[in-house]
Amino acid sequence: MHLSSIFPPMPTPFARDGTVDEAAIKANVSRWLAAGLGGIVALGTNGEAALLDETESDRVVAAARENVPGDRVLIAGVGRESTTATISAARRAAALGADAVLVRPPSLYRGSVNAAALERHYRSVADDSPAPVLLYNYPAFFGTQLQPAFIGRLAAHPNVIGMKETSTDGAQFADVAAAVPDSFTILAGSAPGFYPALCAGARGAILAVACVAPEACLQILSLARHGNHADALRLQQRLNPLARAVTSGHGIAGLKAAMDLIGYAGGDARAPLSPVSREGIEEIRLLLQQCVQA
Repeated sequence: MHLSSIFPPMPTPFARDGTVDEAAIKANVSRWLAAGLGGIVALGTNGEAALLDETESDRVVAAARENVPGDRVLIAGVGRESTTATISAARRAAALGADAVLVRPPSLYRGSVNAAALERHYRSVADDSPAPVLLYNYPAFFGTQLQPAFIGRLAAHPNVIGMKETSTDGAQFADVAAAVPDSFTILAGSAPGFYPALCAGARGAILAVACVAPEACLQILSLARHGNHADALRLQQRLNPLARAVTSGHGIAGLKAAMDLIGYAGGDARAPLSPVSREGIEEIRLLLQQCVQA
């Protein structure tokens, strides 16, 4: 499985009646893949996975799979609060054609889930998932920091093949890279730290900004791989304001608004998420012009 690429964590478009818009998913996926991206992440944090029921989640995976060819990778987020529910979601995703599953740590009762219990959770999922497992480290969102030694132990499991590391801390990437085998793929999960992550052990990325600036993300990857670090850094600096605007700045609604502005199907975020203000949309429009159209 080729994971050393860029993967957009696709937002889930909704039709006017609030249902999952499968036609819009297929159109977005085709356009992203035409840009050269290595595949798609469905039901990630930016996919509003927590706001979908299980039937909707399955429809998202099935719709994405229809337009992801066999030479690209479909990753499905399957993290749930219980081990049993996570395994069930992983099995369904695999049956629908997911090539790998992305597993976040349970967060609601994290105070009662110590490191040993969390490791048992991940091992149970890896044991029973028909699809290979990617760990997901995003402590700002889930409240749990996966430590390098912990990741290294799980990386020894034959069905744990990589991770999404959502950090801008180069030391975290370097320490994780030192703790895992060469077969384990580290994917950067924060666009402002993408280039430094590549220098510290990441081989690709899952980036929200890749939904609206896929070519720029792919170019940073190519420049870094070929040792053109000055140009990679300059492009990283140009990308950062847009990347922040469609993540920490305006959230999922901002990412969807950016997609709408350049012809993708973004649409509204699902309640209770708030829409972007007019001022926010104009800010995003200007940043798109400066970055995507530069």
